[in-house]
Amino acid sequence: MKSGKRYAVAASGQWTDEEDGRRRLPAGEVHAWEPGRNETVCGLSLSRSRLARFPHVGWPETFPESGGAADRVRRVCRRCASVAGRRGGDARPRWYRVRPRP
Repeated sequence: MKSGKRYAVAASGQWTDEEDGRRRLPAGEVHAWEPGRNETVCGLSLSRSRLARFPHVGWPETFPESGGAADRVRRVCRRCASVAGRRGGDARPRWYRVRPRP
C-alpha cells in the first residue's frame, strides 16, 4: 500500500464463509475503496455500479497469493491495483527511464 492509506474492498458479489458462517467475503470483480467515500479508487460510483462494501477486508487480502478472502475473486481491477498497490508474483516492476534525455 502506498503512503500509509488503508484501502478496503468493494466487490460485485459476496459469499459467506462456510467455516465461520457469519463473515461476508468479496466475490466477482473487486475494487479498492477508501472507507468514508462513495466511490472506488478508480472512480466508479458504489451505488450506481451496485458494488457491495467490505470495510473489514483489506485490499491486500484480495490477491490469490494471500489466500484469505481471495477464494472467489474472479478479477482485480487493474486501475485500482495501480493506485492502491499490487503485491504478488505477477506484479510488474515500477516503470523507470533507462536512458533519460539530457
